Amino acid sequence: MPNAQNQAMLEAVKADLQDVTAVWVVDYRGLTVKEVQALRNDIRNAEATMKVYKNTIMHIALEEMELPNMDAVLEGPSAFIFAAADPVASAKAIKEFAKKNQNLVIKGGMMDGMFVDAAQVEAIAALPSREELIAKLLGTISNPLVKTVRVLNGPMEAFARCAQAIADQKSAA
Repeated sequence: MPNAQNQAMLEAVKADLQDVTAVWVVDYRGLTVKEVQALRNDIRNAEATMKVYKNTIMHIALEEMELPNMDAVLEGPSAFIFAAADPVASAKAIKEFAKKNQNLVIKGGMMDGMFVDAAQVEAIAALPSREELIAKLLGTISNPLVKTVRVLNGPMEAFARCAQAIADQKSAA
């Protein structure tokens, strides 16, 4: 019979897994308290949360919610980053922190219901942010329209320049 504390932790894990787009798993061994606080702040700025749960509780929660098995990364001390909004932003925050601090190890995680390993998490972190992708898409969509307007405006501009040249020529004479 599981004890009440583990049962409460299982419910908390399930609540955290409810509406997330990604869960990243990191090994935080060797980080000082200040470094962990800095990591939590970076993750919070990326609109995600970092929590530490027992690996077995996480395994049970994933199994009960019929989510992908992450047993390959659920070994040793693990911290879980729950990204509710943009998973790329939280992956970037983790990757940037790991660059500055060698003690943080990215183990892997889950995104959109699929298991991802550490290399895939780093590849996701290399993607442009959601805002950058939207800006690129809008630029791609508007570029042909801008060119069309310029082409259609060309004869009018030529006529206006010609009329102005005639007016300048007549006023000079």
